[in-house]
Amino acid sequence: MESAEAQRAALRRSPLDLIMNQIRRKRSASDRKSLGRFLSRDRTGILEDGEAEERGPSSGVLEAAVGERDTGWGRVCVFLQKLGKKADSRSLSVAHCDLTATDLLELATLLQFLPQLEELDVSWNELIGGCLTALTSHLQHVGGTRALRLCSCRLNAADVAALGEALGCLPLLEFLDLSWNSGLGGGALQGLLGKLHPPLRELHLVACELTAADATVLGETAVSSLRVLDVSCNPQLAQEVESGGFRAMAASLSHAAALDTLRLQACGLTPGGLEALGASLRRLPAVRELDLSCNKSLAGGLDRLTPHLAHLTHLESLDLHLCRLTRSDLEALIQVLPSLVALTQLDVSSNQEAGGVVSQLVDALPLTQMRHLPLNSCSLSRDSVTALALAVPCLLSVDVSWCKTVGGRLSFLLDALQPSVQELKLSSCELTTNDLQELAAACRRGVLPSLRLLDVSFNGGVAAAGWAALFSAGGPASLRDLDLSLRPLSSAPCSAWLPALLAAAPRLPALTRLALQRWTAGSLDRQRLERCLRKRGVQLEWDDAETPVMSSFEATNQESPEE
Repeated sequence: MESAEAQRAALRRSPLDLIMNQIRRKRSASDRKSLGRFLSRDRTGILEDGEAEERGPSSGVLEAAVGERDTGWGRVCVFLQKLGKKADSRSLSVAHCDLTATDLLELATLLQFLPQLEELDVSWNELIGGCLTALTSHLQHVGGTRALRLCSCRLNAADVAALGEALGCLPLLEFLDLSWNSGLGGGALQGLLGKLHPPLRELHLVACELTAADATVLGETAVSSLRVLDVSCNPQLAQEVESGGFRAMAASLSHAAALDTLRLQACGLTPGGLEALGASLRRLPAVRELDLSCNKSLAGGLDRLTPHLAHLTHLESLDLHLCRLTRSDLEALIQVLPSLVALTQLDVSSNQEAGGVVSQLVDALPLTQMRHLPLNSCSLSRDSVTALALAVPCLLSVDVSWCKTVGGRLSFLLDALQPSVQELKLSSCELTTNDLQELAAACRRGVLPSLRLLDVSFNGGVAAAGWAALFSAGGPASLRDLDLSLRPLSSAPCSAWLPALLAAAPRLPALTRLALQRWTAGSLDRQRLERCLRKRGVQLEWDDAETPVMSSFEATNQESPEE
């Protein structure tokens, strides 16, 4: 009787219960634990029969900790997913996410679940300015952070002070970028005074509206381990040299013996500032990159720096573009070039006087190792183009844009090109139809197998036969960026050579960008080209048919490369 009752009870059970009973009879308690968790996803900590004796007194705590960690990582993933970002336990980027103060606080509370974090990027979130302390008060959870980026966050003095207090929690920090925060200028850097310590390697303070007083502060916060210092686009930084300021900062650089990159672009440098800087450069033999570009006030005083450049025997890149260099400046530079035995890049572009000394530059440079020598907007003469051809065989990039004398003489440069050249920039050079045909012939000969960028924009004098010849040649298979745009306020039909472009497209597998601004075509031709490029993911820059004509003011701005 009892047996029959048991059979009826078994029938009332679900098939799953019967299967589970059979499994339980065959498996040990330890196996049962893992299987039960797999089937039920139960993380409440309730033990099965016989399991409590098997587990030690601390195992429950351990499981709870693991569960909390997994839950925390899930919160991190959900938070980043809402922002369209992917979770990475070592690198966290929420740049360009329009974070609010509330978002920043939520992010801060999640840092405890990222103990392995090495890179944190919160840049380009302007709504978090004034409340950075919500983040800095939790940085102790990510003490292994090596890179911290807070660009364009509208940080103020209080934010910088909070960051300075928190830097002690980041003993391994090597990279700090606070660029594009105008609130740092005018004394806010005091909040970092004495807080920057080794192993800091890179400090970026681009466009922070730093003043001469901030230069003094930077001098007092010098870090001996610093390798990269970028304070570009701070036009007031190098003012008041005689009253301290930049002179103090320049003097402090002599203690950063490991410095290999110094960028002072558009910092208001004057001849006095160059003299102060030169005295420190004598003690910095490791410098490989020096950027003094866009400092128009140093014109006429470069000879105060050039004698010190001779001590930079490891200098590889020197940038002096758009500095209004005079003939005497360039002659002083030419005198020191033979001493710069490691130089591979020299930029004196956008200096009108440079066009008259190309021959002397080429003679003084270590040509066999030169890779970049841009001479765009340098008023090249015909003799200058011929002299440049001597340097072209070694260059990876040839840039003679905005030099009208290149038109009709392009063959001098093309004949000197080597297969290693990667960039050819010929914008606004008054190229002729014959020049484009010469370029097409070079492509057919296989002279440009490594070319990635070709810029022949603003050359409206080329007839349709020239463009058609260029595309009929097929073009280099490595070409990624091609710009054929016309000048603002101009337009021309491209229907005559567009079929050649369509036929050449399959032979340009690496192409990612094609600029055809201000060229016009019929709707059918436009659709064919757009459809062809869309399938391959090529970015097409082409004015809409309904786009109004650009104003003369906008056109003037676009045609002024030096500004």
